[in-house]
Amino acid sequence: MIDRFTHLFKSRQKEQELSTKAKKLFNARSEVDINANGTSGYVVKHGRNKGKVLGHRITKSNENW
Repeated sequence: MIDRFTHLFKSRQKEQELSTKAKKLFNARSEVDINANGTSGYVVKHGRNKGKVLGHRITKSNENW
């Protein structure tokens, strides 16, 4: 009976460690600055493609007059 409980405790501890690692990774990520300086996409700030706009956010209108 002790083996069953130790297994449960160990599995719960592993799940908690994974969830805390996932939360730390989620909080450590940096947000992308979209629509900065009047662009409608993401501008590369470092590297050989510095200043290049990678993608644009496009919203298509359904209102066809």
